[in-house]
Amino acid sequence: MLRKKRVEESTLQWLLDSDPSIRWQVLKHLIASSKNKVLSERRKVFSGGWGAKLLSFQQMDGKWAGSLYGRKWISTTYTMLLLKNLGLMPGHKQALKACKVLLDEGIYGDGGINYFPGYEHSETCVTGIILSILAYFNYDDKIKSLVFYLLKQQMKDGGWNCQSYNGATHSSFHSTINVLEGLWEYQKNCEPRNQNISNSIKRGTEFLLIHRLFKSHRTGNIVNSNMTRFSFPTGWRYDVLRVLDFFQEYNTKRDKRLNDAIELVIKRRTDDGRWLLQNRHPGKYFFEMEEVGKPSRWNTLRALRVLKWWENN
Repeated sequence: MLRKKRVEESTLQWLLDSDPSIRWQVLKHLIASSKNKVLSERRKVFSGGWGAKLLSFQQMDGKWAGSLYGRKWISTTYTMLLLKNLGLMPGHKQALKACKVLLDEGIYGDGGINYFPGYEHSETCVTGIILSILAYFNYDDKIKSLVFYLLKQQMKDGGWNCQSYNGATHSSFHSTINVLEGLWEYQKNCEPRNQNISNSIKRGTEFLLIHRLFKSHRTGNIVNSNMTRFSFPTGWRYDVLRVLDFFQEYNTKRDKRLNDAIELVIKRRTDDGRWLLQNRHPGKYFFEMEEVGKPSRWNTLRALRVLKWWENN
């Protein structure tokens, strides 16, 4: 018991000895520090560390890498998504400039987001990502059309699939988590009492629960082993830790269908109380925050946040 306590204390201190983007979330979610202390640390995201470094790469036109989406993972979309996950303050001037570009150059006739010249329709995954960014940073100009688009795209099984235009009839884990994060960010910040959005999110989470987050609802087999490997940044890709972090953010009621996913997280904890960075999605990055195969503060922060929610649920 004493050793366990020492490991926990050592892990928390290790997390605090890090970037402001890690520290403020530890203070808020794991230590429950005062609002003023959390806010003071959070403000450092744009003045130093990883957040300030990312902001320094922004171009005069509001973009990163001269790209709205295509250059993974340094385009405007994925840089803004990372800044959101770091906790850059909503309303930040540089972020709002990028939000305007993302919406103005992406909004399509059907109400969603389309950055792809060859497409005659919006892209569901991308629309979900952009909605989550715009709603988080409090950029509310015309974003309700993104919500309407996503609600219309929900499939009969409760999830979403960006390949529905090509005949897909079963929802995608990847599409579903991107849309759920977008709808939840919008509802939380813009329309907390919108019952249509609440119902849509409930159907989407039920789709994931039926699959125990990563298993076939027919055979019980793991759908894709990559889903069991924890990554950060996640980009558009789905994994068990990412979706569990969404469930704790959404404050989902305890459900036995989450047991397998929770057990997987617990199993991945090392003897020193940390979690490794198991995977890094191929592509270009402005800089490396962590190294694959080494202890990951991002995965440890999120795993501890999930387990705290689970234990207190």
